[in-house]
Amino acid sequence: MLAEQLIFIIIAFVLFVYMFFQLIKKNDTKYVPILAIEAIGIGIDFMQLYFAEDDISFGMKMLIYTLSIIIPVLVIAIEKINSNISEVIDSFIARIYLMFGNNKAAKNKLIKLITQHPESYIGHKLLAEIYEKEGGQRKAVDEYTQAIEINKKDYNSYYKVANLLTDLDKKDEAVQMLTTLLNKKPDFPEATIALGDLLIEQENYKEAVNIYAEALKQNPTNYDLNYNLGIVYTMLNDFPNAKLYYEKAADLNTLVYNTKYSLAEIAMIYKELEEAEQYFMQATQDPELEADAYLELARICLIRNEKDKAIQYANIALESNPRKIAEKIKNDEAFIIVIHKLTIPLNLENIEEKQSKLSKKDRKAKEHLEKSSEITRSIGYDEVKMAKYKKSKLENAIESEQPDEQVEEQEKQKEIEDL
Repeated sequence: MLAEQLIFIIIAFVLFVYMFFQLIKKNDTKYVPILAIEAIGIGIDFMQLYFAEDDISFGMKMLIYTLSIIIPVLVIAIEKINSNISEVIDSFIARIYLMFGNNKAAKNKLIKLITQHPESYIGHKLLAEIYEKEGGQRKAVDEYTQAIEINKKDYNSYYKVANLLTDLDKKDEAVQMLTTLLNKKPDFPEATIALGDLLIEQENYKEAVNIYAEALKQNPTNYDLNYNLGIVYTMLNDFPNAKLYYEKAADLNTLVYNTKYSLAEIAMIYKELEEAEQYFMQATQDPELEADAYLELARICLIRNEKDKAIQYANIALESNPRKIAEKIKNDEAFIIVIHKLTIPLNLENIEEKQSKLSKKDRKAKEHLEKSSEITRSIGYDEVKMAKYKKSKLENAIESEQPDEQVEEQEKQKEIEDL
């Protein structure tokens, strides 16, 4: 028992002296409570010795050891991980304040911390998160930037800053921040998508292709990367590549119908009516795309001279979004022959058009495809069939290794026969 007491006193005294020197060295008052706790533990131990209480309870013994040894040892262990004990204590207190919804007290505690210790990574990061939640984007950017300066590998803060800069309409700075982030960490799909969105908005499509293509090397099965690359190729009028990536996206996520609608419009551009019909029918399952999809189905039926079916589809489209669809029908000569049988409301001015829930880039790509499809409507379907027929015959001739002159002669002969 005496040996145990002696060992305890030596260890407790050494720890007390160590904490005292830390207080002097760092001039940090956070060590004062720790020294007070140690003193209480040592004091209790001396009291039980003074009153000759050899047989103290286990609970009392644990209390003495906790106050005098365990707590100081924990503090030393924390210092080995983070040399700034104030940072640990203040950030912990700030989190407690946040837990109880007292943002003001948490901010005050953190501001005091970073004032005393400007290199406190945790302090700047927590303060940035509070400012961001409160809508103080500029202050949040400043604090996240400080956190990045202290910890260069805090990639999430890079991403946060880029998003905040985008919200502040500082798009060029956001592009620069995201580019820096992806140079440091290429495998960051969210950053790639954010950068791609900005490049699409700036109509820098070729750079967006490079960004998405590089990201797909790291994440080939990422739906958003494939879908966004389809959008970029759409805006470049590279419809074969757009179709390729829309198809990949559709395979990865069968429940998102934007890809189906895009594939349907591309099929319309190339006069593949059956394929377009299948995709538009699938797109009708999405309330956001339902009206436009049914209108396109009506157009396909008019091309096939299926007037009754066209009227049915057009009326469903009108019921879903009367103001938008009525405007489209009135501007489309194809509907002249059936417009008298359509249920177009008389008071369209009093009907509010449904607000689109599609993102800016989704709307941009959708409108581009619809306009491209409209432009190609002037090309007759018979002409397209003839072009496909000629292409097929030419390919067959090449496979048979026929001379070019013979192929041309056969094509001329076929045209004469058709006439």
